[in-house]
Amino acid sequence: MTYRPALLFLHGVGNGDPENVWLTHLEKSLEALGYPGLQGVEYVAPKYAHALTGVDDPPPALAPITTTKLGREEARANRRDFERRIGSIETRFGRLDRGKRLGVLDVGVKAAVELPAFSQARNYVKNVKIRAQVLSRILPVLPSNDRLVIVAHSLGSVIAADLVPRLPKGVAVSGLITIGSPLANGSLDVSSIIAELDDPPPHLEWWINFWNGADPVASHRGLSSVIPWLLDFRIDSGTDPMSAHAASAYLRDPNVAGAIGFAVHGSLSKEIARSGADADLALDLPEQLALIALRYGHLIAGRLTGEVRSRFLGALRHVQGSEIATLIRLREDAGRPIPLALAKLEVDLTDPRADAVEPAPVGYFTREDAIIPLLLLAATNFLQPFEIDVPKNVMKEAMRDLTGELGLTSQYGIDVLESTKRAREILRGADELAWIKWVAVGAGAAALVVATGGLALAAAPGLVGGAAITSALAAFGPGGMVGGLLTAGTLATAGGSGIAFGLASSGTSAEAFEDVVERRLAAAILRDRLKLPVDSGVWRTLVEVEMELRREHEKLDEYSDRNAVSVKTLKKKISAVERALEYLAENHLAPNPEAELTQNLQPPASRAVEASGS
Repeated sequence: MTYRPALLFLHGVGNGDPENVWLTHLEKSLEALGYPGLQGVEYVAPKYAHALTGVDDPPPALAPITTTKLGREEARANRRDFERRIGSIETRFGRLDRGKRLGVLDVGVKAAVELPAFSQARNYVKNVKIRAQVLSRILPVLPSNDRLVIVAHSLGSVIAADLVPRLPKGVAVSGLITIGSPLANGSLDVSSIIAELDDPPPHLEWWINFWNGADPVASHRGLSSVIPWLLDFRIDSGTDPMSAHAASAYLRDPNVAGAIGFAVHGSLSKEIARSGADADLALDLPEQLALIALRYGHLIAGRLTGEVRSRFLGALRHVQGSEIATLIRLREDAGRPIPLALAKLEVDLTDPRADAVEPAPVGYFTREDAIIPLLLLAATNFLQPFEIDVPKNVMKEAMRDLTGELGLTSQYGIDVLESTKRAREILRGADELAWIKWVAVGAGAAALVVATGGLALAAAPGLVGGAAITSALAAFGPGGMVGGLLTAGTLATAGGSGIAFGLASSGTSAEAFEDVVERRLAAAILRDRLKLPVDSGVWRTLVEVEMELRREHEKLDEYSDRNAVSVKTLKKKISAVERALEYLAENHLAPNPEAELTQNLQPPASRAVEASGS
């Protein structure tokens, strides 16, 4: 027999629902979703309406706080564990909807808490003796089960917030579902009640709050404004203010019933391992970048320790789950079979116990083809939106291992990092940073995507497959792991007047400009360290960018104010491209005009013989 938690229902103001009408509505909603109602589930619904109007003589003492105070490191670990669980709930039920505060209805909010029935709520939050009396009606009748699911409506949610830190030791809350809660209603002072809720209690699995924009008691907003670590979920339980607040309206909603059903019974889905994945299918470029980045991430995680390792693994799990899911969805939408290499990396983000599987080594790359992907990993924050600094030695060791797995030497990995570092020093100065700090592809790059016509530009070593790039960018955008790496890669390899115009545009920030130029310069430096032929395209693109910048500067400088931000930005861009071109020229990484002219003047047959080495 499945061991299920017990259910505790805490009613709101009024007569306390003596007929348990809430139960009828909830069971109908659960059965409509396919759950077995509450058959075999222990449940209680204490009645305490009378205890909200006066105080017994003698009054009981307020139940003590039983939640153990955690040390700083324990609290951090508990918060991360809670975030993993609440993230699973968010994935299962959808993104939270904070909605909009409806200012025109604020009068209704104030009027609602002034109603006679709401005096019970005012009594509870203002009178400690009444609080003690209500809790004394609940704690003795708790189910014998050591796992509880709490469903709390209206004032019941205030009582639940007061109760959770006072539960008997050993009792865990498998889920807290609040509906129509006034905890964020400014007309009630609940500061003394939520004082113990700065952090999630260790015995609370998750808390999801449902609210309706038309519910005046809920103040037309969720609870995350006062308890930021819970999950808010906006529903539509009607537009009439009074009926929208009713427990029956909330319990009829399939989202509310689904959360309760999941907390009590578990998942309805019959999830099985993905079958039919093909081990022999080749990966396209976005998929290759994703697997290389994830492999690098796991190599890094394996060398981290303590709190940093815990945070890094949590971020990596989230990124891997969401990015692999999107890549698989792209294939499914296009009717393409799923490679086994992708299917193995799926993470069930609805299960907080599911860990991210470490990818196998990706395979072999040529020295030429590896340049752009590895430079992207060295400089781009593939964990975005998370930001975690990685120690220098960890980054070096992980990159050396990665390049070894790709069939390159471990020195290749060091050359990648040193080339990135050197390019950054040239453009930004050696004093600005001691080592490489990952940067996120952000708003500046997004503007550049627009300015360059969607980045249908790239066709360089290490970045081929325009159709796959275009569809992936449409799905991911310029942020995240795959989108960020693709955006950075296409910007680092695209040529022609489009990229020059986009980089010179006022819509491209100086920071985004420097990131793009830095990657191009790093590629030139890396090619030199690897003794590969000079890529004259780097020089030509930067020269064209410089011309566009100078033309734009002359145009704006003639009429703009002396301290205009746009002019200052252009000057910063010009300075950066000048430094890059100067370095290329001084280190013989610019095209050799005489050699090119001689080559071009040779008869075709002569060039063919020379190319063949005969």
